[in-house]
Amino acid sequence: MMLTSLSHIQSTKNNVYSTPSILPISPPLLTSSSSSFLSLEPSSHRLSLHVYSNDRLRIAHKSNGLKLSCSLKEPPLKVMISGAPASGKGTQCELIVKKFGLVHISTGDLLRAEVSSGTEIGNKAKEFMNAGKLVPDEIVTAMVTSRLSREDAKENGWLLDGYPRSFSQAQSLQSLKIIPDVYIVLDVPDEILIDRCVGRRLDPVTKKIYHVKNFPPETEEIKARLTTRPDDTEEKVKSRLEIYKKNADAILSTYSNIMKRIDGNHPKEVIFGEIDSILSQVLNDKEKKRKLGSSLSQSSSVQDNWRGIPTKLNNIPHSRDIRNYFYDDVLQATKRSINDGGIRLKVENNIPELNPEMDVYRIGTLMELVRTLALSFADDGKSVKVCVQGSMGEGALAGMPLQLAGTRQILEYMDWGEYGAMGTFIKIGAIGAKYVDETDDLFILVAPQNAVGNCIIEDLQAMTDAAGDRPVILINPRLKDLPASSGIMQTMGRDKRLKYAATFENCYFFRLLYYAGTQYPIMGALRMSYPYRYELYKRVDDPSGKEKYVILSTYPKKPTIDEVNDAFEGKPRNENKKAVGIWGFLSGILQN
Repeated sequence: MMLTSLSHIQSTKNNVYSTPSILPISPPLLTSSSSSFLSLEPSSHRLSLHVYSNDRLRIAHKSNGLKLSCSLKEPPLKVMISGAPASGKGTQCELIVKKFGLVHISTGDLLRAEVSSGTEIGNKAKEFMNAGKLVPDEIVTAMVTSRLSREDAKENGWLLDGYPRSFSQAQSLQSLKIIPDVYIVLDVPDEILIDRCVGRRLDPVTKKIYHVKNFPPETEEIKARLTTRPDDTEEKVKSRLEIYKKNADAILSTYSNIMKRIDGNHPKEVIFGEIDSILSQVLNDKEKKRKLGSSLSQSSSVQDNWRGIPTKLNNIPHSRDIRNYFYDDVLQATKRSINDGGIRLKVENNIPELNPEMDVYRIGTLMELVRTLALSFADDGKSVKVCVQGSMGEGALAGMPLQLAGTRQILEYMDWGEYGAMGTFIKIGAIGAKYVDETDDLFILVAPQNAVGNCIIEDLQAMTDAAGDRPVILINPRLKDLPASSGIMQTMGRDKRLKYAATFENCYFFRLLYYAGTQYPIMGALRMSYPYRYELYKRVDDPSGKEKYVILSTYPKKPTIDEVNDAFEGKPRNENKKAVGIWGFLSGILQN
């Protein structure tokens, strides 16, 4: 299922909030207070109507008047946290609960509570535990969902500790629409974790935890009675770490877009400082989205409607379903970026049909993408200027890139719908300051690029200067310097041109990865959809013969060549970098 367009989400929201308009309310009788409480009492029957930000409408009848209350309380934080044994996760959970007031939910605590209470779920779990078996996923998930449904979790928000632990558990939560705002992972090197566990000691009297080196006991008396947990041996700790890594990798694809990795090899105060910053930013973002009226649903935060990378992408031409998938993917990322205040944006979508380095480049596919963006923004009431660069240079040097030849004519002859968008909300222009009108709300530039002997940067910069704080979106730009007509690189002013080109930030990036000098087979893909992280995928063939893309890692910014090489070769990120190996084919791709 495709991501729901923002315009659709907004209209759905508006339908909910417009419901009270059916009541016979006269404006002079309507009053408002600082708590967003609206009241009206014209009759002998009181109607209490509550509109919550999660789209639930509550109506209650009482006597002595009509009372209308509107609560726009921000939805509380929903947090998941994961970390290996001895990563310090428990300590951070305590600090999070203390600062943000979330309900701490641990599956271990839930199991013990349900079993001791003798509930139906607890009795079922006890049967498996007594038999020495793992409690099935459906029982654990039922306990978690039951706990999350309580009023304190709904009102105050929740912190889900160490769960889910498998792909099936994560998918079960997704299907039940239990979706976090952020997924925090504490990263600690294995050798540190092993040292923490092996050196850990328990005081059986006070239940206090010590460490032989990092936190020794205060007295010899306490030291003499300390015990070691049976599973705190190096061999067992290594086994537990392998299990944790396997489980963590299994659910990575579900929450990769909202994952925040934190270096857990620091003092607890430093670690919590970073967590505090992340959670505070999440709250600020939720408030900003509410004010902007974007009304993005919680499900979009983890892209639960995103169906993954399509397969058979080397089959040309692409099916309409695949093309529409990418058009919608680009649209959602671009709108999110603009809603967050982005004004200098860049879309790089290099599927085979849109990759000018391949011999199957289809300008029609690029025009369809541009049309999708322009029509969607026009539907939102914005005036859109679609711009194609004209001829550059003079005399014998006059010309334009071959890939853009005839593009303007294609745009003019395209079907722009039955509602007269073209010519009213959508207009066609070229690149330059003189094509910026006061009535324009945003600009979509079609594949701006330099040509041999000519540079588009000067006209592009003049246009963005004239546009001011209005969004300018570059679709598949190619702004690298090219040789001049004499064969000498355009060195004069090159640093300034490249610096200006770098002011455009990616709101969407997708590229397939191949071996050097080939276009087959596909080895993997790199994808980024604003505001989420860069995702590195590896293409694999499952036992049934079907291909799929498995996520290897995520990055806060476009990964370096070495980072991609390490991910494909299975090296940890903190390992010393070595010379680029068999994945050297990525160098030309990732440096573009």
